[in-house]
Amino acid sequence: MKTSVIKLAGVDVEVFEAGSGNPLLWLHGANGFAPAHPFVKPFAERRRLVVPSHPGFGKSDLPLWIDRPDDIAVMYLELLDRLGIAKTEIVGCSLGGWIAAEMASMAPERFAKIVLVAPAGVKVGPGDKLDIPDIWALPQEEVNKLVFHDPAKMAVDPAKLSDEQLTIMLRNRETTALLTWEPWMHNPKLKHRLHRVKAPTLFVRGVSDGMMSAAYVDAYAKLVPGARTATIAAAGHAPQLEQPAAFAATVLPFLDG
Repeated sequence: MKTSVIKLAGVDVEVFEAGSGNPLLWLHGANGFAPAHPFVKPFAERRRLVVPSHPGFGKSDLPLWIDRPDDIAVMYLELLDRLGIAKTEIVGCSLGGWIAAEMASMAPERFAKIVLVAPAGVKVGPGDKLDIPDIWALPQEEVNKLVFHDPAKMAVDPAKLSDEQLTIMLRNRETTALLTWEPWMHNPKLKHRLHRVKAPTLFVRGVSDGMMSAAYVDAYAKLVPGARTATIAAAGHAPQLEQPAAFAATVLPFLDG
């Protein structure tokens, strides 16, 4: 996997690329991206995998003017232009799913297939109740139970991280709070634009996901014309990490189909 830095709207963005073939833009979730993630190999074997680190994540810059996911969506449309990609498949996970949904509503003609993995981004329930738990009001141990099917296996021990890894992890958390805080985990305007999405769309959720409930994902999917849903067993909020083989077996046939 090669790494480069591309300047977009004056912002240095870290971009990872691997594989060849049809382009696939992969937008990571709140924990960021690492080339060692287990989903990389099966997808890079079949696609030209392009994975930017969102502004404020990894080693990408975060200017003061970026404070919501739709800001990043506009930037990533420019990234496609810079890479010479007229039309692409896209996979967005959690926060990345929100950004992907924004992009698909802004420029529906740019996307051939769309996969949204437990995406944030819309409000579907009553105004006096959160659709998505407030992770900043809970101990990390409780958050891990919401995020993972098997928290003991998946949780990261900060004591075992290098200084650079720890800095990136904390920076990722800080940026997530900035992008999702108010209003909590959604853009009130997005749900009114999702009817513009034209590409076949698949929503994917881990059966043990405590962040995005089945009811939330189903309601979100109904906002996208013709969208389908799929569930991954023995997985939580990040099925691409907990069950990479089952995830690939679900998503790749959809993309190929």
